[in-house]
Amino acid sequence: MSFTRKLVAISALSTLAVLPNLANADHAWSNYHWATTTGTVNLPVVDSVTQDWQASFETSLSKWNQSNHINQTVVSADDNSRTRKRCPSVTGQMRVCNAYYGNNGWAGLASINLDSNGHIKLGVAKMNDTYMASDTTANRNHVMCQEIGHVFGLGHTSEDGSSQNTCMDYSNSNNSQWPNSHDYAMLAQIYNHTDGYDSAGGSSDTCKGKKCASKSPKIKVMQKGRMQIWVSPGDDDSLWVHHIWLAPGFEDIVHDHE
Repeated sequence: MSFTRKLVAISALSTLAVLPNLANADHAWSNYHWATTTGTVNLPVVDSVTQDWQASFETSLSKWNQSNHINQTVVSADDNSRTRKRCPSVTGQMRVCNAYYGNNGWAGLASINLDSNGHIKLGVAKMNDTYMASDTTANRNHVMCQEIGHVFGLGHTSEDGSSQNTCMDYSNSNNSQWPNSHDYAMLAQIYNHTDGYDSAGGSSDTCKGKKCASKSPKIKVMQKGRMQIWVSPGDDDSLWVHHIWLAPGFEDIVHDHE
């Protein structure tokens, strides 16, 4: 499928994802999910966060691992400043990074790469220290937990500032630092089937040059409040989808997130 056709499909799915579903209200991010043969995502994780983010990182992994469908294991660590700034993706894995990414308007960014079957084959979660370094522990936990949640295919429970006591909402509540029971139920719904192959694990190839998302042109396909979704073409007929959490006061941002 061409990038243009994929873009049309992504735009349609993104629009549908924010429409109310009265019969079965949920917060899945479109239909994005990892392919599994068991209904459980066994995901290797690369730790590229500095010590001041370590507690948020480790607790977020632990909280998401309470889902019966998520099993994350840290397999390597590299908090070199250049690595954190580039945050190179690894096929079959998730890399989590923090760095001073600049005054570009976004506080948190989750990027997923979809294979030719539409399944997630890698993920990246980034925290922008330009805005987050001096923020409260509660807000840092909230952003870290949410960006990782996006990598598993979760969207937001709210985008109007209201709190549902989950890190997947868009509130400033201290009760919104970690997943709640509805998040785990949503993951159970997303991963209640098998796909014939596992997209997590596998080759563990690290992207280089033009294969990295940061080297591809990006197009914004939707915005709602402080949330934006951008897409860009990847290698091997894959597609990047980027979920952005804008910093307060940047709701009207129009420039690229890099």
